[in-house]
Amino acid sequence: MQQLQRLFEQWAGEACSECLALGSSGSNRRYYRLSSPSHRCIGTVGDDLRENDAFLAYSRHFLAKGIAVPQIYAVSDDRMRYLQQDLGDQSLYGLLLDKRRQGGGFDAQMLALYRQALSDLAAIQQAGADLDFSVAYPRPAFDRQSILWDLNYFKYFFLKLNHIDFDEQLLEDDFHRLSDFLLEADCSYFLYRDFQGRNIMLDSESGDSKFKIQNSKLKTQNSEFKIQNSKLFYIDYQGGRRGAAQYDVASLLYSAKSDLPEPLRLDLLAHYLAVRGITGDAKQQWLGHFWAYVLIRILQTLGAYGYRGLYERKPYFIESIPLALSNLRSLLDSHPLPIQLPELQRTLHSSLLTPHSSPLTPHSSLLTVTVLSFSYKQGLPVDPSGNGGGFIFDCRALPNPGRYAEYKAITGRDRPVIEFLQREPAVDRFLEHAKALVAQSVDKYTERRFTSLQVAFGCTGGQHRSVYCAEQLAAWLASTYPDIRILTLHREQDRV
Repeated sequence: MQQLQRLFEQWAGEACSECLALGSSGSNRRYYRLSSPSHRCIGTVGDDLRENDAFLAYSRHFLAKGIAVPQIYAVSDDRMRYLQQDLGDQSLYGLLLDKRRQGGGFDAQMLALYRQALSDLAAIQQAGADLDFSVAYPRPAFDRQSILWDLNYFKYFFLKLNHIDFDEQLLEDDFHRLSDFLLEADCSYFLYRDFQGRNIMLDSESGDSKFKIQNSKLKTQNSEFKIQNSKLFYIDYQGGRRGAAQYDVASLLYSAKSDLPEPLRLDLLAHYLAVRGITGDAKQQWLGHFWAYVLIRILQTLGAYGYRGLYERKPYFIESIPLALSNLRSLLDSHPLPIQLPELQRTLHSSLLTPHSSPLTPHSSLLTVTVLSFSYKQGLPVDPSGNGGGFIFDCRALPNPGRYAEYKAITGRDRPVIEFLQREPAVDRFLEHAKALVAQSVDKYTERRFTSLQVAFGCTGGQHRSVYCAEQLAAWLASTYPDIRILTLHREQDRV
């Protein structure tokens, strides 16, 4: 924080008199409101240099195009800290929530603001199309890899954390079919990635002379978009990349916490299409892909809520899960997809949308133990909980089935490999030692109400010994500690 205050003093020319930490919600970035007698700004501390660089590059690009994003005042030499325009505390979502708390809701003012946001989105999508996407984080496009990451996020942090049954191979087949269909859309636009009400600010100083959005025009082959002098400003676009326009429209209209009525969503969707000048056959084709993008956005949201809520135990995200499920139910009931995804649809209908299904099954312990396998050739695993990892057990001293031709094409989850390793006394001794060490931590972590522990098994290829040991330890934990949550991942096997 002291480094951020020094950066403020260099920019403002006077000492920082107040530095207040702000909430970060689902982000790992830290935000502060810094002020002095004559200056005020938001200070950001981000540990991911690539993410910071993407945000700063996008900000410069959009400001040059007349897009309503915060000005960047100063950047530290290491680019880990920067100062940006303070746009106040009132977001579009916050305004909607305030109205609901007062017994109102989505009135004429909210309708006008949402329509403006969608009009601005059309301009942002076009203005960002000529960005240098080499700075994009983590990928330059919302491509097949990005789509499969989102779908597997849903699989591992929602389906598996809720013990929902599915056929792994059939579900993967559906994921690939869905990816193919999504990428048939025009993917030449700027994809904001998180275009939702919390990232749309109603600036309390939008009329101030220090920063005004001019009436700049952005021409496209279909129509002319215009951003008017307005109260709406746009933040948190560091995850942007090249992609389909449908994704961000889905993000805004199907935000779980905003919980917009379906007729209103359709009205706003029609407004966006009119702004874009999309009509006739082009409109029908655009909408066909739109509902598929609504689906993947909802599934990505459920994965995020599962990770932040069910895994990290953050109440805000746990409370949001039923709303996301309601969106999913509405989509499947009203807008059938134009492609067949039998295993995905079966999983959603039979497991997520039935009355007996609940993502909030109580556990008497808060502890989640993540058991994973990996290949040392691909580097050590990262602990997403932020605790720096737990145990890493090296399986490379164990007998290796991978040396034999009959085992090369299968993994430690397959019966022939399991039987091979079960015949080796060294493997049993290794696992007994691992169990004793892990048990000591599980007992203490449970007693101290800790929320996460990671146990990793590594071998040369991440295919046989590490997979077998991870499966064996996870099964033992499940039978020994029925009150803890267990997540099993096989990093190299689950990569696509």
